[in-house]
Amino acid sequence: MDGTLVDTEGYWMAAETELIEAHGGRWSPQDALAVVGMGLVEAAEIFKSHGVTLTTREIIDWMTDRVMQQVETSVPWRPGARELLAELREAGISTALVTMSEHRMAAKIVEAIGFAAFDLIIGGDDVSRAKPDPEPYLLAARTLGVDISQCIALEDSVPGLRSAVASGAVSIGIPLHAVLAPASSHTLWESLDGKTLADLLTLFVEQTADSPHAIHAPPAPSISEDASHV
Repeated sequence: MDGTLVDTEGYWMAAETELIEAHGGRWSPQDALAVVGMGLVEAAEIFKSHGVTLTTREIIDWMTDRVMQQVETSVPWRPGARELLAELREAGISTALVTMSEHRMAAKIVEAIGFAAFDLIIGGDDVSRAKPDPEPYLLAARTLGVDISQCIALEDSVPGLRSAVASGAVSIGIPLHAVLAPASSHTLWESLDGKTLADLLTLFVEQTADSPHAIHAPPAPSISEDASHV
């Protein structure tokens, strides 16, 4: 979500800086980039090491509330994301939002899209193991009732992309604030701007051509779209 569907990373970074400096700590741009895509529980432990004296739950609630306040003022949509979602929904393709943000915040973003963009939301508080563990994507596929190998995952962060690849989904990295290295395990797209269902299907066929379960005239795969919390 954060970084793939919406560019809220700046909101998270501002909230992190505000929180840590209020507790007498220092938070650099490099520190902020290091937690992009990380689960909120894991990020909270890092904030504590920089001087924050709140509990993990208090940190998560404060951060989420602060970012939601900024989202209510302005939702910075990523180019092409809503357009691609609209085409997928028109084609009847199942979609899930898989994010390390809290479920309530993800629901707020989804509501702002303006149409029923997702069948399912998996938030960071819906799983026991955060990205880069594959649990969030595996849970999404299982809940949708589809095989993860028939899914495409769109990610903007290093932990998110690792999670998607480890799950077995066809994985696309769309870098924004984080640097994503080229690898045979995933495809990199510069942006979703101008990308269509046809582009996803072409990639899916190419990436699964050597699979023992390859489907050379595939039904439309499910789409999971994320991006991490921070």
